[in-house]
Amino acid sequence: MIGFWIAAAGLSAAVAALVLRGAARGLAPAGDDPAMAVHRRQLSEIDELAERGLLAEGELKAARAEAGRRLLAAADQSTAWPREGLGPRRVTVIAAAAAPLLALGLYVVLGAPGAPDQPFAKRVAEWKAGDPAMLDPPRIVAILEQAARGKDGANPELYRNLAIARMAGGDAVGAAEALRKAVRLAPQRADLWTALGEAFVTSEEGQVGADARTAFAQALERDPKNLSARYHLAKGEIADGRLETGLSGWRAVLADLAVDDPRRPVLAAEIDRTAQAGRLVDAAPQQAAAGGEVTPDMIQGMVEGLAQRLAAAPDDPEGWVRLVRAYAVLGDAARRDAALKAASARFKDQPRVLAALRQAADTPPQNLNGR
Repeated sequence: MIGFWIAAAGLSAAVAALVLRGAARGLAPAGDDPAMAVHRRQLSEIDELAERGLLAEGELKAARAEAGRRLLAAADQSTAWPREGLGPRRVTVIAAAAAPLLALGLYVVLGAPGAPDQPFAKRVAEWKAGDPAMLDPPRIVAILEQAARGKDGANPELYRNLAIARMAGGDAVGAAEALRKAVRLAPQRADLWTALGEAFVTSEEGQVGADARTAFAQALERDPKNLSARYHLAKGEIADGRLETGLSGWRAVLADLAVDDPRRPVLAAEIDRTAQAGRLVDAAPQQAAAGGEVTPDMIQGMVEGLAQRLAAAPDDPEGWVRLVRAYAVLGDAARRDAALKAASARFKDQPRVLAALRQAADTPPQNLNGR
């Protein structure tokens, strides 16, 4: 605390000195000083005499030196402090002196000069000791990162949870980094390779890139029935122009999904849409961006796109809330309830997410055809 007061006092003094220096320099009158004008004229006359050859070299140097000295002396006198009246410069000086004192008084009255320091490590310890359900993703990330630097740094499950927290906070790249560490610690776990691939897909805005394909291939080596890996690798086939191969892969995934699985209708619609277009399609957002009229079919397509993204990367509570709300607005009670059930099961330990999901499900439907 003593260090703070010393630093604050030094900074205030430095600022006040700068203000005083600027005010002193600005004390010259608006018009030119007559005395200085005389000395400048003398310098000009000396130069004229020298040009006409009326002054010798030695006399010229002596005359110019003397005239310059008188000019500097006159300039110094012109910046002297005024001795009468309370001009604007003196008001500036008084304000500069009073500002630090006023700031100090306000801080003593309104601030907390006696408050102890709050080191980050202490705050993390307090968050860790509190109710986990009341923590937001950044605080959860801070707790897990601290644990990763300690004795739990070799626990792959810790990095999986860290990835989930980072993904919930919108940091897909950070989630992938955590999952890389997890698969290095437990390379035999297919679920970690799958999560790593999903993180890559999210960070690449839905594209199944080379890193994602490598991760999904590793997952399939360990679990040949892995649905997420099969789905994404088939999507990559379609993106590469191998339509029938990719659609075959998707149909195989669809056949393995349970009848009541909420992903089933979403995947079926995606298969139909892709088969008709002959390529991967995300038509609704593209048409809307092109400036066309947004139709109910386009809105339905956007909702399906969100559902597909969540099927690929389900650890996104905000995305699930938007999906449930979208189905509620569309009046699709069956899909709304299916999405609500799936999200509630995934985030059963997060009361705030559950409350947001229930609120989204209660959104009244709207007639989108009557625009």
